[in-house]
Amino acid sequence: MVVVVSLFTAGAVLVTAGGQTSVDPRLRQLFPSATSFSPKEGDPPHYKAYSGDPSDRTLLGYAFWTTELLPLERGYGGPIAVLIGLDTKGTLTGIVVGSHHEPYGDFSIDPPRFAAQFKGKDVRDKFRLGDDIDSVSRATITMSSAVRTIRNSARRMARQFLAPPSTSNP
Repeated sequence: MVVVVSLFTAGAVLVTAGGQTSVDPRLRQLFPSATSFSPKEGDPPHYKAYSGDPSDRTLLGYAFWTTELLPLERGYGGPIAVLIGLDTKGTLTGIVVGSHHEPYGDFSIDPPRFAAQFKGKDVRDKFRLGDDIDSVSRATITMSSAVRTIRNSARRMARQFLAPPSTSNP
């Protein structure tokens, strides 16, 4: 009986969370306050994160894979797929390293400290290794490629979907 009640409760949570039965947990990692996500859509392909109920929802931002925006960008061992969250003001909500074939993963892009550097960065920031992004020796190609694909993908999405910041003249 307890199992049946637990399964029913879990099912109700899935249905009431925007009517979605399957949401990639990595999207929730980028937008923890989101109540729903759109299916992947558009050009370039992206997800939209929303808060609020379906009748009165607010756009929180966009999530997208770097390999779908910049498929030719390569690291030392091939493409580095990174899921990026970008809010409506042009600030990264975080990144999730999805897949790669880099030889130095344990001490370059895999540890949480690599991804943590990007949370809260503005798309207008420099994104330069050794400057505003920590570098790792012996993983220069991997690190450079990962940072470049994150920067360029985020800037492309911002140019396409966000309004430029207003400039006030004193």
